Amino acid sequence: MISFLEFEKPVAELEKRIAELRAAAGDDEVDISSELKRLEQKSADLLASTYAALTPWQKTQVARHPGRPHFRDFVEYGFDEFVPLGGDRLYGDDEAIMGGFARLGGRRVMLIGHEKGHDTESRIRHNFGMGKPEGYRKAIRLMNLAGRFGLPVVTLVDTSGAFPGVEAEERGQAEAIARSTEACLALPVPMVATIVGEGGSGGAVALASAERVLMLEHAVYSVITPEGCASILWRTAEKAPDAAEAMKVTAQHLLKLGVIDRIVKEPVGGAHRDPKAAAKTLAGAIGEELDKLQGLSENELRRRREERFLQIGA
Repeated sequence: MISFLEFEKPVAELEKRIAELRAAAGDDEVDISSELKRLEQKSADLLASTYAALTPWQKTQVARHPGRPHFRDFVEYGFDEFVPLGGDRLYGDDEAIMGGFARLGGRRVMLIGHEKGHDTESRIRHNFGMGKPEGYRKAIRLMNLAGRFGLPVVTLVDTSGAFPGVEAEERGQAEAIARSTEACLALPVPMVATIVGEGGSGGAVALASAERVLMLEHAVYSVITPEGCASILWRTAEKAPDAAEAMKVTAQHLLKLGVIDRIVKEPVGGAHRDPKAAAKTLAGAIGEELDKLQGLSENELRRRREERFLQIGA
């Protein structure tokens, strides 16, 4: 069952009518196939027009949809032979940030990303995708391993931000994020990062400082959540829609601003309506970007990363 968002209520009502007609079709001798087809087309058209005109705040809601595919879904549908690696060799393992060897098409890669979980139990286990210092130090370890074996690094970013708890600060959260960002920039191998849901603050940048940064069509990327921004500027989270508009959090805005390099299309109605198709489309886009980077020297890769980030806002 698809969970409908507030702005999708007209679509939800149509889908309900369609479901009722289908249920009644078996008991009624009257042929209602034409009416059913008309309603299905109307629903599809309404869904397409709704998603073609989403506001930044509505896109934020889509990026947070409970059914939106996360790291494990992209691994299942877009990659092969995933071998998870755990632990930072300093403190412990962090399940908010996962990673390991994987195969993308015929290419072996190091795959790293945030996992939020899909139900209460898994969300708690993965800390809602909010990485702790050991998670970012694990990412550094895996990036160094990729550099040693000459494997491209692929990251899937989906976090509201790094975990802000006391224990994370005690273990050096800011330093771990900075070191992870540094490790991205220093990689001797190609790196492609994709914002697949939420890209929040330094917790996202720490895995997204690549020479090619992609975003799914309805993902968002910002220095702070719209609610956090609204609470600071207007002293109320109710102004979150205004904050989202002002911050230019959408993929479409960020492409124009030069913060990202490419937008990857999602299925009509968002990636949560067809996670498998979304994952396959993203895998194809990442493969194309890695093809473009193949053969570039270590110095050229580092130069491109440095230039792309220094040019932002210039």
